[in-house]
Amino acid sequence: MRIIIYTGKGGVGKTSIAAATAVNMAGQGKRTLILSTDAAHSLADSLAVPIGPDPVQISDNLWGQEVNAIRETERNWGTVQVWLTQLLDKAQLKDVTTEEMLVFPGMEELFSLLKIKEHAESGKFDVLVVDCAPTGETLRLLSYPNVLNWWLEKIFPTERKLIKIVRPVAKIVKDIDLPSDDVLDSIERLARGLEEMQRLVLDSDTTSVRIVLNPEKMVLAEAKRSFTYLNLFGFNTDAIIVNRVLPDEAGEGFFAHWRDIQKKYEEEIVSNFQPLPILKAPMMQKEIIGIPVLRELADIVYADRDPSAMFYHGRTESIREEDGEMLLELAIPFIDKANLNLTQTGDELTVDAGAYKRKVILPRTLMNRQVAGARYAEDRLVIRFGKRDLEKRMQD
Repeated sequence: MRIIIYTGKGGVGKTSIAAATAVNMAGQGKRTLILSTDAAHSLADSLAVPIGPDPVQISDNLWGQEVNAIRETERNWGTVQVWLTQLLDKAQLKDVTTEEMLVFPGMEELFSLLKIKEHAESGKFDVLVVDCAPTGETLRLLSYPNVLNWWLEKIFPTERKLIKIVRPVAKIVKDIDLPSDDVLDSIERLARGLEEMQRLVLDSDTTSVRIVLNPEKMVLAEAKRSFTYLNLFGFNTDAIIVNRVLPDEAGEGFFAHWRDIQKKYEEEIVSNFQPLPILKAPMMQKEIIGIPVLRELADIVYADRDPSAMFYHGRTESIREEDGEMLLELAIPFIDKANLNLTQTGDELTVDAGAYKRKVILPRTLMNRQVAGARYAEDRLVIRFGKRDLEKRMQD
């Protein structure tokens, strides 16, 4: 099964691009499901057909689904939620906000993403297109299974044994209902499911992420931030899609200034994201609603490419620790290292090489660290960062 995840800042046209991709692949005879995990669903509006929380066939080889996050939360967390509610009742903490508190931030998005695993295991589809929540924040949540897995392997077995021993005593002495085996089993199933889903979406032979953006300053900044975190967590980003590009005819009259602004940011997009393929979607003359228009949009964006192909394989950014130092490695081909210059401002690192300029948003791991050195070889720039300011001051 091929999985393609589309993400981008809200309002950039991510759903339209994802839907157009699905329509194109279904037209090729591939059994295609487009799945919306965005809480603010607009997939049905884009396709101009009603879609529910379960897969609905739209046309030959094309199905659509808008995940109901509340329903998925009840399925995956209901048993635990019931126990927590009873616990808070006994502690006399029950009020109108209790139910909201029992679903932790980000959990509903994770429960929605579990549908990816479910569909991959079903074998019913050849391609899964995911219209993800904006900016890739949901994908960052998939780093959680690493922590959950450690907890399940190291702590959970001991806790389960301890709870079995203590449960009868706690019931008599304090009238406390410790979690039952059903509750503990539910937590374990959820953690295992998230771990399996993480393994699936990190498989670069199966899954890739495509970032949709508009040639605008704020959107570009958000896309760079998302791209950095996608690389940090090991996701394979295989394309950047620049949407709503004004045509050359807009170079005169009212839109002339906007066309100049877009050209400026189009150049910056290329320099910031190469060697990733940069695909362009024009500002269409009509609303992107309905299968015929979506098919037309896909033909323009992908031209002679197969949308299900893996357009790029490999990570263009990576962070690792080596000999006690943090190293940021960037894929930057075709530059003269004699002209390299690095500038760091807050959480932004700028790499200058003559007419070439690339800006990288530094993740938390590298914030408050200063560049201590760099080397360039085999089209890769490796930047060495010193200790955090706080660590340095404590040692001094």
